[in-house]
Formats: sequence, structure tokens, C-alpha cells
Amino acid sequence: MRVFLLALLSWWVATAAYAAGGPILVLGDSLSAAYGLPTQAGWVALLEERLRAQKFNHRVVNASISGETSAGGASRIDRLLELHRPTVLILALGGNDGLRGLPIEQLRQNLERIIRAAKARGTAVVLVGMRLPPNFGPSYTRAFAAVYEELARQHRTAYVPFLLEGFADRAEYFQADGIHPTAAAQPLMLEQVWKALRPVLDSAQRRGARSAGGGG
Repeated sequence: MRVFLLALLSWWVATAAYAAGGPILVLGDSLSAAYGLPTQAGWVALLEERLRAQKFNHRVVNASISGETSAGGASRIDRLLELHRPTVLILALGGNDGLRGLPIEQLRQNLERIIRAAKARGTAVVLVGMRLPPNFGPSYTRAFAAVYEELARQHRTAYVPFLLEGFADRAEYFQADGIHPTAAAQPLMLEQVWKALRPVLDSAQRRGARSAGGGG
């Protein structure tokens, strides 16, 4: 009887973990921190609404900070992973590095440090790419954009080529500073992330179902 009860408890714990889902951790900068907007208008808050509407039982933890750099994210990642134990990490850093002209290799190393830390804990990664305006020079802007594509391919992460895809050159989608997107742009940003995130969530859900059912 005791063995049966232990087996039943193990099954219940596995099923409860699947039903609850693990957190989705967003590690970004002002573009993900809803800079200049009410928090509920940002794409991360809209993601949480999307998850509820589509019956995904994941809560969203937004660890994004305005002004954050890849180095800052790399310094925080271990603590964030330990604290939240996320199922998925959405990594959306690098824009501030580019605006400051950070050497490309340092950007690569910082992002890779974050990716490796997440994957070592079994956390799936969605890498969100960033691009720079042409005034930074063609050589730097090409190398900057290529870092994301190369890391996604090397580490086999889900990949969003550009968070601002489709409106980066449209002034009406940006606040007066010309840098931070308006509320109207947030659903467009969500769609870019969702295209990469949804397959990751589906895969995690299937794994959870197999685990809860005792399948191999």
C-alpha cells in the first residue's frame, strides 16, 4: 500500500507541475520593460494575456530593466534562473550594447554566457535579435545582427530575427525620442516573439504530458 501511495503521489506531483507550467522569464531592456508606457500595455504583459487566452498555464516573469546591457544580463542570469526556475527564457538584450558601440566579440560572449547558463538548467531559450540603424556603419551593423543568427544556430535556440520587424522605419510607431515603441507597436512586437515561442511551448507541453502519463 505504501508503495502504491508513493507512486500515486509522484504521479500527482508530475501532473500538477505539468498543469501549472513553468514560468517564462523575459530578460530584456527598455524595449521589453514597456518604457514610457503603462506596464499592462507592453508586449510582455500582452504575452501573458495571450497565454491565458490560449490556455497555456505559464506565468510570465519580466526581469527586463531599462538601460540593461548584455553584460548586466550575464551578471544576473544565474540568480534569476535559481529564483524563478523558468521553463523558457526569452533573451532580448543587446540594443544598448550596440548603441554604445560595444565590441562585437564582447556582445557574443555575454549572450552566449546567458544561453549556456539557461540550457544547463534545462531551460529552453528564445533568442530575440536586434538590429542597428545604418548610421553605425555597414560593417558594424552587419556583424552585430549576425551575432544573433550565429548563436541561435550554434546553440539551436528558437530565434526571433528582429523584435521591431515591420515597423522599425515607421516614425508613427515610436515615442518622441524616436527609440522606444508606442503602445500601438507592442502587439506587433508580441507577434514576432509569439511565432518563435509558440512551438517551444507546444513542445514543452508534449513533454509534460508524456511525463505526467509515464510515457517514455
